[in-house]
Amino acid sequence: MENFQNILEKYAEVAIKIGINLQKNQTLVIDAPIPALDYVRLVTKKAYELGAKNVIINWDDEATKRMNFEYASEEALTEFPEWLKVKYDELIKQNAAILTIYSPNPDLLQGIDPNRLSKAMKTRTEGLKHLLNAKKSATISWSIVSVPTKEWAAKIFPDLSESESMEELWKQIFHTTRMTSENPVSEWESHIERFIEKLTFLNENKFKTLHYYGSGTDLTIDLAKDHIWSGAGMNNQEGTYFVPNIPTEEVFTMPDRNGVNGTVTSTKPLNYNGNLINHFSLTFKDGRIIDYKAEEGFEILKGLIETDEGSHYLGEVALVPHHSPISDTNLIFYNTLFDENASCHLAIGFAYPFNIENGTEMTEEELAEHGANLSLVHEDFMVGSADLNIDGIKANGEKIAIFRHGNWAF
Repeated sequence: MENFQNILEKYAEVAIKIGINLQKNQTLVIDAPIPALDYVRLVTKKAYELGAKNVIINWDDEATKRMNFEYASEEALTEFPEWLKVKYDELIKQNAAILTIYSPNPDLLQGIDPNRLSKAMKTRTEGLKHLLNAKKSATISWSIVSVPTKEWAAKIFPDLSESESMEELWKQIFHTTRMTSENPVSEWESHIERFIEKLTFLNENKFKTLHYYGSGTDLTIDLAKDHIWSGAGMNNQEGTYFVPNIPTEEVFTMPDRNGVNGTVTSTKPLNYNGNLINHFSLTFKDGRIIDYKAEEGFEILKGLIETDEGSHYLGEVALVPHHSPISDTNLIFYNTLFDENASCHLAIGFAYPFNIENGTEMTEEELAEHGANLSLVHEDFMVGSADLNIDGIKANGEKIAIFRHGNWAF
């Protein structure tokens, strides 16, 4: 690929300057798969050049991860190391920033007992609850980017050779993350500004309910009282603006936990912990999932929904136009970071406190009183398509078209 190294360095720069927005003397934590070594080195160098105090790298290996799920004792699957809790608690106190490089093998955990997976993931989520709370409350800065792995590339481009599929996936990542412009940092700053128009309209209208219809979906979603639409990025507790997802095309807010009714059908596969859930639908009554179906990955979907009581409810509603850099590739990335930004989506599980007024200052009990869902999990699934329509309904009954045929109607 022409100028590959130059573009890769820009990608590292955007992760640090736009995604994390690293500040001088701040510690950076990088969670990364081993195949991302070259990119991690670039990010580390950029971080130190910008004045990072320290860069801590947590390496992940998919092969040994699978071995853990496959062979570890039942006891081990339910134990979480105390030292790891202490480590992250200390990093949160230091206002460290966390960059995750998310490059999953979509088929990694096929054949693993879903009950063991569910048990292990619940243990990890409970063990890292403080870190999860710090992220969802925007206490600290965090961001997610992706780099290709041979397994991921082969899943998307099965007819290409290993080298060709890797090159093609790099091209798609660079395109969808706006790396091909002369100055990607400046392009991202302009991209963030374009979110303001949509957010202003949605926040000024204060819709009470959204009605989704089309593509096997007929669903009404009440929005939480005093909800706030967010998009692109947010400020951490220090007032530093950061962008959690690169790429990002979504605006999102908080649904009322008990105000979801009807049926919604997925439009893209969901890669959940190395397993695919595909062609599934969920039926809600008074907010709770009362029925669900899946042509592929039913037991995995069941494990997700049965994680806890909160995983039977929604915590996020997100709007993404059907025509966007990611969607226009006409690819299924089998990577939620990309697929959720190619499609309107909803999230099973916890709500983000910053999506209601003064939410980050509320206790969990106060959040629940305002309609926020509480859970150990937060898992996005895609529902958007060229057939999806969405109406916004105000408290006085006035109806305004928000989406028509999958795209913005205003």
